[in-house]
Amino acid sequence: MINIGINQANREKIAAGLNQLLADSYSLYLKTHSFHWNVTGPMFTSLHLLFEQQYTELALAVDLIAERVRALGARALGSYSAYAALTEIKEDQGVTKAETMIRELLNDQELVIRNARALYPLVNQANDEATADLLTQRIQLHEKNAWMLRSLLTE
Repeated sequence: MINIGINQANREKIAAGLNQLLADSYSLYLKTHSFHWNVTGPMFTSLHLLFEQQYTELALAVDLIAERVRALGARALGSYSAYAALTEIKEDQGVTKAETMIRELLNDQELVIRNARALYPLVNQANDEATADLLTQRIQLHEKNAWMLRSLLTE
């Protein structure tokens, strides 16, 4: 029996939303790591380092998200197939052009932001400050990453 001031129905809904965030974050981690390995061109060094910074942070984030799911009494998803079933982030399809990598990662960062932001109404209604804090931190970081990626593009 979990008695943390959030009823079971809300804990289950919030955990489902966090598992969505976990699936998105892990999928973005994997894609960013692949792009880190495979980027080429005149921006190689800066992109290689930027992608490494972003995937390293995501590796830490997935642990925090999964632990929050567990604290709410639910099972944290932990398989590629479970993540693939939930996320809209497309796997690396062999992209080799640096600008395409940047654009894909920018779109993916924004997707994570939108999905995380969509959880706020439920979290606020349930007075789940701990999850709200986690979401705020995730959104801030993904917005910064999106800005950095967007700044690399010339439009």
